[in-house]
Amino acid sequence: MSLKHPVVAITGSSGAGTTSVTRTFQEIFRREGIDAAVVEGDSFHRFDRGEMATAMAEAEQNANRHFSHFGPEANLLAELEALFRDYGDTGVGSVRRYLHDEAEAKPYGQPPGTFTPWQELAPGSDLLFYEGLHGAAVTESVNVARHADLLVGVVPIINLEWIQKVIRDKTERGYSGEAVLDTILRRMPDYVNYICPQFSRTYVNFQRVPTVDTSNPFTARAIPTADESFVVIRFADPKVIDFPYLLSMLHDSFMSRPNCIVVPGGKMDLAMQLIFTPLILRLMDKRPNSRV
Repeated sequence: MSLKHPVVAITGSSGAGTTSVTRTFQEIFRREGIDAAVVEGDSFHRFDRGEMATAMAEAEQNANRHFSHFGPEANLLAELEALFRDYGDTGVGSVRRYLHDEAEAKPYGQPPGTFTPWQELAPGSDLLFYEGLHGAAVTESVNVARHADLLVGVVPIINLEWIQKVIRDKTERGYSGEAVLDTILRRMPDYVNYICPQFSRTYVNFQRVPTVDTSNPFTARAIPTADESFVVIRFADPKVIDFPYLLSMLHDSFMSRPNCIVVPGGKMDLAMQLIFTPLILRLMDKRPNSRV
């Protein structure tokens, strides 16, 4: 952790909605004039798209049907920890980019599904912002979480997470329902062992809970809307949160526990703005020579 060069990490599973949360943070950064160095978790996968297919095939030949991006073997967690540590110490660190599609790959003259070369972050940014699978990861040899100044978990209830993943992968990525189900099943041990434990290390978790039937997520034809959901927001340290203010600003919200507030799904973005703006500004104010 670093007062001079803060690290903010958003962590969540594939299909959890971390990308939407990232857009909210980017709006806060834009409004408050904060220069954030943004890092995508996919850039710390160990294998590019072709290499991952080969690694999965080799793992299956060795009777390992659970090799996945959720586990440490398929990721560069030591390098991710080094980035968080180095940025906290110096304000720079080594990063690269994963090129998901043709639009992202074209400016680099590379095929999609590959990585750009490693390079140093440009100096002078105000904070590091990470969004991905392993922002709070801890293994026997790596502790990414200890280097973050603000950890945020995005954790829809599991059936909703699966609905979001199934529909996204089928409509946006062209996968069959069978292929998506196979991915979910293959990832399950790593999900339990490496993804879930992170949400006990986060400072705040956002868990969307639908108010419609999601009993069979694999037959759902639509993702429950924000108005068909509540969001449970859990704080690790509720003493620093002004709950009366949040309740007054977020109509129809209520406290379910001393450290949990429940808000209508349509107010999730507003809740994030109200919660994270002062937290981010507090990090900025603690920096040496910070703007007062």
